[in-house]
Amino acid sequence: MEGLIIAPGAMDCISAAAVEQNGFSAIYMTGMGTSASRLGLPDYGLATMTEMVANAASMTKVVHIPIIADADTGYGNELNMTRTVIEYEHIGAAGIHIEDQVSPKKCGHLDRKQVIPRHEFVSKIAAAVAARRNPDFLLIARTDATAVLGFDEAIDRANAALEVGADMALVEAPESADQIRMVPRLVHGPCVLNILLGGRSPLLSFDQVEQAGYRLAFLSDVLLGSAFAAYDKVLRQVQEASHSVAALHLPHIAPPREIFRRLGAEHWDALRSAEPVSPAHSEAAVQSEVAVQVQFD
Repeated sequence: MEGLIIAPGAMDCISAAAVEQNGFSAIYMTGMGTSASRLGLPDYGLATMTEMVANAASMTKVVHIPIIADADTGYGNELNMTRTVIEYEHIGAAGIHIEDQVSPKKCGHLDRKQVIPRHEFVSKIAAAVAARRNPDFLLIARTDATAVLGFDEAIDRANAALEVGADMALVEAPESADQIRMVPRLVHGPCVLNILLGGRSPLLSFDQVEQAGYRLAFLSDVLLGSAFAAYDKVLRQVQEASHSVAALHLPHIAPPREIFRRLGAEHWDALRSAEPVSPAHSEAAVQSEVAVQVQFD
C-alpha cells in the first residue's frame, strides 16, 4: 500500500456499488450499517457472525474492489475466531478487523464500553493468524481500550497484536487530535483510522491523516448517516405535498432507468438479447464433449 487508502463504509449492495462506481479502491463493510440495514437494530453486538458474513458475501457478488469487513469480537473465543476467519475468507472478503471488547460489544464511539484482558485479545489475534489460509487476507487488530483503560494501554495492545501476526492496527476512538497523530508514531506497524462524523474523535483532513502516517481510513457512517438524512428529507416533502405527486420537488431523485443502469441492467439486457442456442446445436455440443472425454479416458 502506498499513501492513504480511503474506504467508505457500505451497509448493503446498493451502497457498495455506489462506492465502487465513484472511484474508490476499497470498501469497508460497517458493522453498524450491517446491523441497521439487515436487522433494523443498533450496533450492540446483536448481529451474528452468520448475518455479518452473509452481508459481506452479498457485496462481494456485485463489486470487484476489495471489501474489508467488520468481524466484531470474532464472536466468541479462539475457536469461534478461527471459524470467523475461515468464513470471511471463503466468501471472498479481502480482510477483517477484530476488536477487544467484551461480547456483546457496542459501537466504538459510544460510552460504557468494556474490554477483555490483553492476553485474551492477543490470543484471539494469534488464533486468527493461525486460521488464515490466504496470506493476502488482511487481519486488522482493533483495540477499544483508550476509553476504558487509557491511551497507553491501547498502544500496548496494538503492538502486542502486531507482534503475534496482525497486519495492521486500529486504535479506536482517539480522544484528541494529538492522540490521532501519535498513534502511527507509537504503533510498530501500519495503522488504520476509523472516522465517524459526530463520533468521539476530532475530524482531521485526509491530508492530515495521511501526513500523520495512517495507511487506511474507514468512513464508517458517512453513507448510513446520509441515507437517514435523505430518507427524512424526501418523506417530509411527500407528506407536505399532500395528494399531489406533481408538487414534489426532488431534482436529485434518479429515474427508474438510471437506477437499473447503476445496478447493471445493461449486462443483463445483453444476456437476454443474445441469440438462443438451438436444441440441435446444444445436443451436438454435448455429444462432442462426450467424445472428447472418451478420447482422454
